[in-house]
Amino acid sequence: MTLITRAHVVLPDRILADATVEIRDGRIAAIGTDRPSTSDIDASGHYLVPGYIDMHVHGGGGADFMDTTPAAFETALRAHLRHGTTSIVPTNTVARQDQIIEFLKRVREYKQRTAMPQSDFPRVIGSHLYGPYFAEEKVGCHPHLTRPPTREEFEAYLEHADHMLVATCAPELPGSADFYRAAAKKSVRLNAGHSNATWPEMQTAFDLGVRHVDHFFCAMSNYVSTRSRVGTPMQGGMMEFVLANDVMTTELIADGLHLSPELLRFPLRMLGVDRVALVTDCSRALDMPPGQYIFGPTDGGEPFYSDGGVGLTTDGKSLASSIRGMDFMVRHMVQTAGVPLHTAVRMATLTPAKILGIDTDVGSLEVGKRADVLLMDESLTVRRVILGGVAVE
Repeated sequence: MTLITRAHVVLPDRILADATVEIRDGRIAAIGTDRPSTSDIDASGHYLVPGYIDMHVHGGGGADFMDTTPAAFETALRAHLRHGTTSIVPTNTVARQDQIIEFLKRVREYKQRTAMPQSDFPRVIGSHLYGPYFAEEKVGCHPHLTRPPTREEFEAYLEHADHMLVATCAPELPGSADFYRAAAKKSVRLNAGHSNATWPEMQTAFDLGVRHVDHFFCAMSNYVSTRSRVGTPMQGGMMEFVLANDVMTTELIADGLHLSPELLRFPLRMLGVDRVALVTDCSRALDMPPGQYIFGPTDGGEPFYSDGGVGLTTDGKSLASSIRGMDFMVRHMVQTAGVPLHTAVRMATLTPAKILGIDTDVGSLEVGKRADVLLMDESLTVRRVILGGVAVE
């Protein structure tokens, strides 16, 4: 048993001040305001929050998950654990088929290895198939190897559906409907992203099971961009469809350089906290000095430059993924966007847990849930990580 005392416990809807949390057998056993006579961890007024859940992340610490080596996976996993992520969904980039399959194999391996809490890795809860099924005009910083889905290719990916939590596809691509049907049949959650889809194409995707759109405002269609495809009368795109829909969810990159404070607040106000998650969309440049890097696999990936604040394409004209951990995203939402702490934390914990269907096990500080917790100081810097009730050194 572990007792954490004098903690400001961040719950989904409020903060419980000067509270005690009891951990037993790797689970939260009790939360209350009675102060016991003994304590294993004196929080000294620090915030106690659930471990962060990142469902869209490419790498960190100099490694990309698409490098596919054990060393690369472990480097990236450790990097994000330092920033408070305790449950993670490694995300591939656009690449060759053989490279994506190697990535999926490695995710399966690390999902098995991290099923029980380890002191140096977050829990790998599944993979995110993210590309190659993007619209070329919305490829962003990914390698220019986009292609429409073909049954021969996507069936090879879906052999890994046992650990594939999420799959993204641009709805306007030929073959997208076949891909959506096949993935849904395997119980894979369906996303739309890197797309210039019109409202009718989004409606078709929704009817086939798509319920989430990747990184809102980024590499996504709206009534301006769709005009380049369909002319007039102007048609709505992904942005308008999500805002008008009652169940679609989305995500934000709150690194301070992708989106302004008002654009971070806008979808949260329109959709509500249960439908807007935080993601890092982080590259290998996390915790690395400014310089040149590769987005995706070292063999065939796309060069980009990190200026120490964000990734940039080599011509300096476009953003190229984030280089920040989830702790930064939460801090920025609170300190710059002006969102209440319990709301920002919820966007990084319970909201992604619900989107991924794992909220009965993780995502909030509740009795019976896994004791993946963080201690943060007044500046919202992570000071201690506890995985399954075990402190990470």
